[in-house]
Amino acid sequence: MRPADPADRPARPRRPALLDTTAAAAIPGGLDPARRAELAHATAAALVHRGRAEGDPDVLARLVALVEHEGLELVASLWSDSPAGSLPGALWRLYVLREWVRRDPVTVADRYRQGVERAPVQGAVAGVALPPGPDDVRAVADAVLSGVYAGDLAVALERAAAFCRVLSTGGALDADHLDLVDPQGADRTTRGAAALGRTAEELVRAAALWRQGVLD
Repeated sequence: MRPADPADRPARPRRPALLDTTAAAAIPGGLDPARRAELAHATAAALVHRGRAEGDPDVLARLVALVEHEGLELVASLWSDSPAGSLPGALWRLYVLREWVRRDPVTVADRYRQGVERAPVQGAVAGVALPPGPDDVRAVADAVLSGVYAGDLAVALERAAAFCRVLSTGGALDADHLDLVDPQGADRTTRGAAALGRTAEELVRAAALWRQGVLD
C-alpha cells in the first residue's frame, strides 16, 4: 500500500491573520505617506470594530496578543508614524507599552513599586495589585488592551496613562539611585521616564478625543 500523497489530504484550515483584510503584510517600504496614513487608520478602525462586534474571547485574546501573532515590525510599519491624537497612534502606544511589560516584567514591577508610593492616585486608576509582581503587571497590560476591544476605550486609555505615570515616577526615582554608580544608566533611565510621562499625556488626550467622537 502506497503512503498517502500529501496532496490527497484535506487541507488544514489556516488561522486567518488579524490584518488580512488590509493586505498589511504586503506593505512596501516606500509607500506614499498619504496612503500609509490611510492604511493606518483603516487597520486600526477595522481591528477595534472587529473586537467590539464579535465578542469572541478567542478573537479578543488574539487582538491583545497582536504583536506576537503579526510581529512587531508589521505593527510598527502600520502605526508607528501615526500622530498620538489618532486611533492608530493610541493603539501603537498601548502595544509598545504591553510589549515592554511582556519582555521585562521584573523591571516594570520594580519601577511600579517605587513609583506608586509617590503617585498613589494614579496607582489606583491603573489598578495594579500591591505589591506588584511580574505577573501582576503583565495582567494589567493585557487588561488595558482588552478594554480597548471589549470595554470603554477611553477608560482603557486613561488606565494606561495612569500606569505610565506611575512607571515614569518610578523610573525617575530609579535614575536618582543610579546616578552615583552608573551615570550613563541614570541618563537612559531619566530619558525613559520622561518619555513615559509624555506618553501618559498623549493617552489622556486620546481618551478625551474618543469621548468627543473624533479619535479616528
